[in-house]
Amino acid sequence: MANSASNAPAGQGARSAKVVPLPARAPERLVGVGFRCWLAGLSTGDIKCWEEAWNTFSGMLGPEKAKTLLLDLSKFVRAVKANAQRDIEISPAGCRSFCRDECLAISIIAACQHGERQALKASVSALIGSEDIGDTLNGAIALAAALRSTNQLLCADSVCPATCGLRASRRRLM
Repeated sequence: MANSASNAPAGQGARSAKVVPLPARAPERLVGVGFRCWLAGLSTGDIKCWEEAWNTFSGMLGPEKAKTLLLDLSKFVRAVKANAQRDIEISPAGCRSFCRDECLAISIIAACQHGERQALKASVSALIGSEDIGDTLNGAIALAAALRSTNQLLCADSVCPATCGLRASRRRLM
């Protein structure tokens, strides 16, 4: 079951999120796991969440590239958290699946990298629950560019319509 990182007014119940297996591709995994870990860290203050993000990024890319990417990831996740008008859901640490909101985060970064403006705007709006997407969009663009600079290009198939947020065929582990 997905955890909820609360940004909504008190009294709003968390909805149940569908989950799909983690993608086998490193760029999508970096974005999804990084988003999960960083948001969990911001919500709980538990340094273990940020350590998990660091270990994932530095293990895949080395410490120098990880340092740069985590700074941009942090800006993106902080913008999501600050601008969200609803609860953002994340799967528990170590979960081998992504929930809808984690898939939307992946879709946002993929849409940035592939110039899919309409899908980008729809995905950001769906994730934060608002049409006021400016700060979140800026954070996403910076993260997408940083990933591209380290040759971490998300697949064009990772761009999903915001209405579904999921595409199970591309979320299977190999």
